[in-house]
Amino acid sequence: MTLATVEPLVRLPPGPVSLADIPADGKPGFDGTKEEGEAALAALGPELADVQERLFAERTTGSPRRILLVLQGMDTSGKGGVLRHTVGLVDPQGVQITAFKAPTKTELSHDFLWRIRKRLPEPGHIGVFDRSHYEDVLIGRVHELADADEIERRYGAINEFEQELVAGGTVVLKVMLHISAAEQKARLLARLDNPAKYWKFNPGDVDERAHWAAYQDAYEVALERTNTELAPWHVVPSDRKWFRNLTIARLLHERLLQMAPTWPAADFDVEEQRARLVNEVLVT
Repeated sequence: MTLATVEPLVRLPPGPVSLADIPADGKPGFDGTKEEGEAALAALGPELADVQERLFAERTTGSPRRILLVLQGMDTSGKGGVLRHTVGLVDPQGVQITAFKAPTKTELSHDFLWRIRKRLPEPGHIGVFDRSHYEDVLIGRVHELADADEIERRYGAINEFEQELVAGGTVVLKVMLHISAAEQKARLLARLDNPAKYWKFNPGDVDERAHWAAYQDAYEVALERTNTELAPWHVVPSDRKWFRNLTIARLLHERLLQMAPTWPAADFDVEEQRARLVNEVLVT
């Protein structure tokens, strides 16, 4: 089993996008078994948690740096699984998770980025968007919730928004969880086979499958139009849940290592405080 640097292997190259040419059951950068993959994820956990804690500590020095992990994918692609098995490896104090649902009336009365700005992570944190501002150029396009001119405007607005985030100290890590139609069907059927999973099943998901081709087209356009140097897209094959979880953990770890957060220096005299503790007299 070997582990190559995964980021360049799943980073989307510039230009036209064809999701059909990216195997949803692939394992780029990993030649091991499921068992080896799960072991690799468990082994990576302490390293990921350590560097994440350094980022969290760094905020106390006034550093504006943070990470925004954007998770997009079709229904059942595994956004919740990533939150449990990958993001769950780090200290929850340093994580801010937002699951975006259908916009409220108040949110609809503002520009589509208004509600997104309100949920950006604070310095030192890893912010995770379970769905995101990209819904407004995906569902909006497929179901014609906005006219063509508005959808076109949004691509540009997203690029400007993400450029602004990067300039302000946010690392934008965008991941599309890429699953096949066959795998989605199998996962939906599995929910119907297990009474403990009924609560996760939404009949609307079956309705949305009728628009599978339109969603693939919408994703391809959105990926191409918003795949920038400052905020590139990563397409992670997600038919294998264990590989998906491992790959996103590795992406996070690699990006955190690139940021190289450091422990803050003491703003007090360490030896003086040590002496105080050693020589303390407690009043009883």
